[in-house]
Amino acid sequence: MIRIALAEDNAFLARSIREKIALFPEQLKFKFHAANGELMVKALTEDANVDVILMDIQMPVMDGIQATEAISRQFPQCRIIMLTVLDDEEHIFKAIQAGANGYLLKDESPDKLLEGITDIMSGGAPMSAGIALKALRLLRNPIAKEETAPTEDFSLSSREIDVLTHLSKGFDYKQIAENLFISPATVRKHIENTYVKLQVHNKLEAVQKAQKHRIID
Repeated sequence: MIRIALAEDNAFLARSIREKIALFPEQLKFKFHAANGELMVKALTEDANVDVILMDIQMPVMDGIQATEAISRQFPQCRIIMLTVLDDEEHIFKAIQAGANGYLLKDESPDKLLEGITDIMSGGAPMSAGIALKALRLLRNPIAKEETAPTEDFSLSSREIDVLTHLSKGFDYKQIAENLFISPATVRKHIENTYVKLQVHNKLEAVQKAQKHRIID
């Protein structure tokens, strides 16, 4: 039985991840959930009997990379899988430097999540396919400190920025609609407009470009 803890500030996503874990009661045991990195470190101080921690990156108070660094130092027996929507080279590099043992995207299927957890317990380093390609690219061309990206006016409306911020945190269309009190169709339209303005083709490209140009955090 592999004991699992989860660090995730998004209640909807936390519930979704826990539901995936619950599909494998004979292999996985859920221990506890923390809403940010600081609370995860505190929980481990009280009960470090955890095998694998599923760690989000973007969290308040203490983010996932800071928490990974602290946990790797204080609780080296705990293996950490970054479970996130962020697949850009900078976050991969920082997570690995901090001590992460694996890096999976949140939209992986339950079977893929189980495979990653069992792999890490066998000494492996599970990575989503796209992440692995970028990790190889990092090995070939180590990341360098980039100059601050120039500020560019993409003319995003405040509502489009709100929707984009929610996307960066892993919310789906229905959840964004509920949080912003608009319809899912309106959310979709805002996202389509955002893609056109940013000249991107998907959610990850939009989030990465918006963060690079400091449109969102």
